Amino acid sequence: MPRSVNAVASRARRKKILKLAKGNYGARKNVWTVAKNTVEKGLVYAYRDRKQKKRNFRSLWIVRISAAARMEGMSYSVLMGKLKKAGIELNRKVLADLALNNPEAFKAVVAQVK
Repeated sequence: MPRSVNAVASRARRKKILKLAKGNYGARKNVWTVAKNTVEKGLVYAYRDRKQKKRNFRSLWIVRISAAARMEGMSYSVLMGKLKKAGIELNRKVLADLALNNPEAFKAVVAQVK
């Protein structure tokens, strides 16, 4: 009896990987083994960087809040401590947005905790 290989599923699996490899340079887009390695590594980077994006944005918000707080004569850590003590529950994303796009509202928040 001849060997059964299910070529339909094999081809579909390869097509799926080659479709993900589309846009890469040279053999990375059309040679199966190279494309498979590229796609696997790319998916690892994508997973890792979804986590890193959150860290990077938090870091950016802290820098923006710190700069705005220093213009008001207060350090970042002191400002965050006083906000917590005053019971003002604004997260860093909102505070950074206020500091950047609405400085007078940020000044009002700082004045409230001084």
